[in-house]
Amino acid sequence: MIKSLKRSLVIILILIISVLVGYVSQLIWNNLERKWYPREYSDFVERYASEYGVPEYVIYSVIKVESNYQSNAVSHAGAVGLMQITPETFDWIMMLLGEELDRGMLYDPETNIKYGTYLLSYLYTEFGIWDTVFAAYNAGMARIKGWLKDAEYSEGDGTLSYIPIEETREYVPKINKAIEKYKRLYEY
Repeated sequence: MIKSLKRSLVIILILIISVLVGYVSQLIWNNLERKWYPREYSDFVERYASEYGVPEYVIYSVIKVESNYQSNAVSHAGAVGLMQITPETFDWIMMLLGEELDRGMLYDPETNIKYGTYLLSYLYTEFGIWDTVFAAYNAGMARIKGWLKDAEYSEGDGTLSYIPIEETREYVPKINKAIEKYKRLYEY
């Protein structure tokens, strides 16, 4: 009887320790992932997410994939800043917003997040499907409109069935992976 009671206590103790080790391991892993998927510039993200109706996790994901939070990033195509906006797109958005800024402001985190979030909102109003928005953010709105009219690339419902540019084809899943991470880590 005492031997069986000791065995039961040992089993219970092992189970408790296993659960605690699992819990602590998950906390450590989540903290590491939060370092890899941060929410930097949260004041700006929250402000413009609210102003333009774009989920915060979408903005954080675009920043993560586009620049990995490097405000001085410049792409091979000349896109600049956290959300990688080209100077031409910046000029176009300035016109839409009725603002006049120096192009150097693309390096300013607040300005870049404001304009990038506005662009996401504009594209969502245009296309209504996030994957199509992400493709347009990467490849350009005019190109996506052309693909949506082409049965080779579109299912005719605003969904792209095939993305012919490899960079864009890889970009959309990267954004979606980041979105899933942000949703899980920060409980959106």
